[in-house]
Amino acid sequence: MNYITVLITIMSQSSSYTAEHEDHGDLVSDFTEYFKKFKRENEIISQETIHLIEYNLKKGNIEGLHSVISNALKNIDNAPISIAVTGESGAGKSSLINALREVGHEDKSAAEVGVVETTMERTPYKHPKVKTLTLWDLPGIGTMNFPPKDYLEKVKFQEYDFFIIVSATRFTKLELDLAKAIRIMGKNYYFVRTKVDFDLDNEKCKPHTFDRERILQMIRSYCEKTFIQNNMDAPQIFLISNISLSDYDFPVLMDTLIKDLPAQKRHNFMLSLPNITEAAIDRKRKSMQNYIWLEASMSAIMAVLPMVGILRDDVEKLKVNLNHYQVTFGVDAESLEFIAKDFQVPVEQLKKIIKSPYLLETKKEETSEEMLMKYLETFMSATGGPLSSAIHFRKTYYLQLLFLDTVTEDAKVLCRRSFKEINREHSNSWNMAGQAQKTTCPEALVLLLSIAMVVVFMVTTSIKICGLYETNPSQGRITDP
Repeated sequence: MNYITVLITIMSQSSSYTAEHEDHGDLVSDFTEYFKKFKRENEIISQETIHLIEYNLKKGNIEGLHSVISNALKNIDNAPISIAVTGESGAGKSSLINALREVGHEDKSAAEVGVVETTMERTPYKHPKVKTLTLWDLPGIGTMNFPPKDYLEKVKFQEYDFFIIVSATRFTKLELDLAKAIRIMGKNYYFVRTKVDFDLDNEKCKPHTFDRERILQMIRSYCEKTFIQNNMDAPQIFLISNISLSDYDFPVLMDTLIKDLPAQKRHNFMLSLPNITEAAIDRKRKSMQNYIWLEASMSAIMAVLPMVGILRDDVEKLKVNLNHYQVTFGVDAESLEFIAKDFQVPVEQLKKIIKSPYLLETKKEETSEEMLMKYLETFMSATGGPLSSAIHFRKTYYLQLLFLDTVTEDAKVLCRRSFKEINREHSNSWNMAGQAQKTTCPEALVLLLSIAMVVVFMVTTSIKICGLYETNPSQGRITDP
């Protein structure tokens, strides 16, 4: 079986192709069809790279094909991503940087937060998990007394992929002029209105007239009016809260940034995003699967002899990959410790509701290699893949998908739990907003005592409920990639 057959096998197993593709038809058409399934924002290699792969497939150039895919993977791994964040003091730009990096304000590596301008020089902040991603905290243009063009040269505008311009009120004339200059110089910019949660909280003191959507639209219109007054077309304004990223327009902002980034930079940017929704987790998973597909394709291309088993180096690589997935999706040991502290529960309690920590546990009578082969056979049986195809396609590919799916589901379990906790807090806050306006001093005392009793009841109930989520780690469900 030649390398063309190997690649067809890869496609049939990894992209849910039906059995009719097993007659080894036109490989180029199959390859093109696979990439047609991607939405633009999910592509992690450029159209030029896709065309080069198709060209080498047509020519039967195995070495050229390997070279193209190898270089594509290197570009994905090493492409730097630089994001500039600018805005006036108190606008929340440092808080936004910390939120994007999933770093607390008191963390040693956090961007300094303050109501006065704490940034007089541009300051880089590396993402703790994605080393190629850097967020730059820039001084507000109003603090440097430079015209927009000179300001951009001073902060080295050419180094950034795009600019995020942040405001907590309305955007200033200087910031609008800065946006014009950024566009003239061929870069993208995005206007972000922060602290909308504060605005909503301030309006809750009027419970009879409070209308969340109407207030958000008023904030948006207020910002847009500034552009119209300065003879500019109003761009999309992203309303966000640095405290609660899953609310408001933050997911829409992230979707927009992903679409606008070059293809080779999308993968690492997607992996850097916090697990704020299940949709964000699914997007990470899809990007990671595409990366695994390319990596496995490169290995399969060079396969000449059939593999006779999982070698020790394969086992070690799988362990490294599993740890990488756990770190990326926030279910590694360090992340679990942080989440447990945030939820105020023992970390062992969290481990009982997830499965990936137990994937590489072996019984005394079996080796790691035997355990992984057992996973492989079960997984291929569940997905309908014949074991014979594994002879020509790296067995580790299927196991990586198994690991990826398990870690993805773990991240969703923790996301659901976090979402429930946040909703519970918001519900308490909203329910008491109208009550506080009507109580006299004695009534307020009674209300506070009642709240204390409810909190004690909720904590007790939460601990009991957590016990209901216990699962037997050895009974993990294997999902189709």
